[in-house]
Amino acid sequence: MREGFSVTPKYAVKMLEKALRLYTPSLEERSMTEFLAEKCDELGFHDIRIDGVGNVIAKKGSGTPVVMLCGHMDTVPGKIRVRRDGDLLYGRGASDAKAPLMAMLFAAASVRDGNGTIIFVGVVDEEGNATGIKNLVKKRMDVDYAVFGEPSRLDHITIGYKGRLAISLRIDVKSSAHASAPWLAKNAIEEAALFTGRLKESLEARGGDNRTKQITAALTEIRGGSSHNVTPQECTATMDIRIPTTTSCKMIEEKISDLVREISEERGVEAFYSILDETEPFEASARSPLVRAFNLGILEVERTHAIPIRKTGTGDMNVMGSRWNIPVVTYGPGDPHASHTVNECVSVSEYLRGIEVLKRTLGHIKRLHDKRAKT
Repeated sequence: MREGFSVTPKYAVKMLEKALRLYTPSLEERSMTEFLAEKCDELGFHDIRIDGVGNVIAKKGSGTPVVMLCGHMDTVPGKIRVRRDGDLLYGRGASDAKAPLMAMLFAAASVRDGNGTIIFVGVVDEEGNATGIKNLVKKRMDVDYAVFGEPSRLDHITIGYKGRLAISLRIDVKSSAHASAPWLAKNAIEEAALFTGRLKESLEARGGDNRTKQITAALTEIRGGSSHNVTPQECTATMDIRIPTTTSCKMIEEKISDLVREISEERGVEAFYSILDETEPFEASARSPLVRAFNLGILEVERTHAIPIRKTGTGDMNVMGSRWNIPVVTYGPGDPHASHTVNECVSVSEYLRGIEVLKRTLGHIKRLHDKRAKT
């Protein structure tokens, strides 16, 4: 095996730019998978493989502890021209989450044999239905700690995420009419708007002003109608519901079921819903050795104390955190508010410092783990 490989800042930025030029919306990550596998080989990783769903997995170093560094290769749809403007590098995935992913790759590359084993993973479909991580956790791996790559700013450590329910709601009003006589039949699109509005109002009724403790419901897609002059008989709507750690997917599903039945009877229309995706909320311990190691790494590089945060989104950490009883956190360079935007970008200097934070954190994880093993 090759020893630790230290990359230059110029090389690290050049490779991030190459990664951003690869258009990889969910379930179209093949080019990124091959790119990462090639880079892992060049950087001295071993046991490099691509699993059945397209995740790339590689190891670096040897011995204990075993630390998984896991980032996602996919982005939301929509191309953004890759360009540099001063310290900012623009491109789809610049923030979410190719900068965190590449930062983890180069931090892992620096690990020498005997200083612990890094399992580097690039997963597919995080922005979709989490196909990659769900496949990864089916078989328990011998891992002591796991870090997930998402933009958090360098002085923040994400320890909690909301859960997610995505539902498809289909409305059938049983009839249609000529658009010039709309009173002759109910309008499925209008009924779907009423249904989703009532669901949103009821689900969001609790939680106060703290957004991390609120249930939120968003109408994200709607499809209905067959012609410009015919009232629609059927309409299908998609809702994205985010669930805080104070509740569970099962509790929200029961509430949705009751509400759909109640509104359907009241309106005299047929309504059916199905679950498209289900991910439980999760919060990691803020007192784990992993968080301690990040605190030390951030303090050394950024000269400030780390701040644990809870996000209103949902991440791959939820899936592994609820399945494997190991310390986990989510961390990475980038502004989370830049994610999914038309001007998505990342600070180059922050990206490079993020690599350094991760490198130092891996050193502290090794030291703290060995200390705990002795005591």
